[in-house]
Amino acid sequence: MITHAGKRTLTLENRPYLLSHAAAVGKKEGEGPLGSRFDFVTRNDRMGQKSWELAESELQRTAIDLALRKGSLRHCDLDLILAGDLLNQCIGSFLASMHSDVPYLGQYGACSTMAQGLALGGVLVEAGAAARLAVSASSHFCSAERQYRFPLAYGGQRTPTAQWTATAAGAAVLGAEGGSSVRMTHVLFGKMIELGVKDANNMGAAMAPAACDTLSCLLRELGAQPTDFDCIVTGDLGRVGADLLLTLLREDGIDLSPVYSDCGILLFGDTQDAHAGGSGCGCSAAVLCGPLLRDMHEGKIRRMIFAGTGAMMSPTSVQQSQPIAGICHAVVLERSGA
Repeated sequence: MITHAGKRTLTLENRPYLLSHAAAVGKKEGEGPLGSRFDFVTRNDRMGQKSWELAESELQRTAIDLALRKGSLRHCDLDLILAGDLLNQCIGSFLASMHSDVPYLGQYGACSTMAQGLALGGVLVEAGAAARLAVSASSHFCSAERQYRFPLAYGGQRTPTAQWTATAAGAAVLGAEGGSSVRMTHVLFGKMIELGVKDANNMGAAMAPAACDTLSCLLRELGAQPTDFDCIVTGDLGRVGADLLLTLLREDGIDLSPVYSDCGILLFGDTQDAHAGGSGCGCSAAVLCGPLLRDMHEGKIRRMIFAGTGAMMSPTSVQQSQPIAGICHAVVLERSGA
């Protein structure tokens, strides 16, 4: 049963189970501070494929297969796959699940895609539309650079505010029944917030206002303080956007800093030259479905808000000087038991 906790926050009364999860990442991501906590690290970002796009689809397929295997599940146990990426028509996700023989819903929320998929998946499970479903998202540095910026051979300079698109994928399986200790309790779908940012190399600034809107609304409607949670994590604002978010929330009287993290900051180390941090659908998907959910299962995190942030733009909209809207979807995850 779904009820409203305020105008926008949905309470999932039956608390769908997060049955299993897995993260697959590229070589650079595997060399970062979280490298040992991912399920799969490739030695070659081409993944044995003929193109970067096919490599990304193989990475997402790997994450889904690993999540199913960890949960002792098969594709035939799923009622639905919700998946997305950054490529035109979400072709990376389509190719990853094309032969799965499972109903498929493509998702696009830019870097918020994993949170969007989890939120929608949680609602579908809670409503009885699916007994068990998989949510996945991916990105690839080389495919995204070619589509959104410049071909790699061009050698263009990156601004300090630019973020590094992660070569990564994450997948999670949600179910109405199961033995998992991690469950989804609340969902909030974000609004698009646009404040005039047009610089595609400063996505953190475009997304921070949307993250502020979503998190302030969620905390207010739950009647909660930030410290009621062990972790509130965004993905992926990077250093620029994270600083802006903390400033905006302080102006609203909310101090997020004691429990706040950002997936884009967590993924890469200071010496990896990722500029403002990581980005891409796969960044927050991999950080959530790797280290963060592992910490929840191990009891290190008991209550968490996962708030995925996305910059809603396309190469065409940027070339036409259209402003970039930000969006932020959030889910609340809780660990039950000892």
